[in-house]
Formats: sequence, C-alpha cells, structure tokens
Amino acid sequence: VTINGADSQMYSEMAGRHRAHPNTIQIINTATVAAAECKREHVKEMHDSKLKYPVIRKMPLVAKRLRATFTAKRPTTFAR
Repeated sequence: VTINGADSQMYSEMAGRHRAHPNTIQIINTATVAAAECKREHVKEMHDSKLKYPVIRKMPLVAKRLRATFTAKRPTTFAR
C-alpha cells in the first residue's frame, strides 16, 4: 500500500461513512504505521495472514444467436 493509495482509500471511506466531499477534507499528516501500532478494529482484522477471499470465475458470454430474452428457468448465480 502506498501513501497515494491510502489517500484515495481515505477519501472513499470518508465519502461512504460520513458523506464527506473531497474538497471538505484536509489532510494534515501522512505516515506509514506498523501493524502493532494500529488502533481501529476494522483495520486490525485485515492483518490476519490467513485471510482468504473467494475466487470468482466469470462465465464466458454466450453467442448472440443462442441468447434468449426471456427464459423459463432461473439463472444460476454460482461460478462453475
């Protein structure tokens, strides 16, 4: 993570959590903090080295001539 990446993530979080506009946010100081010095719980939970996310594989797009606008069955939403 770079300082620039952290800045853009901070702008996104402030917009999402507090509805703050980027022109109303003033950055006073930036620093790289060690994992042991972190204070917030939502940051600490990302320090786990065994953290895993599901891998989503996109299905290939069906040819235009084989597509149907309306189908009688529900779509499958799981990745094959």
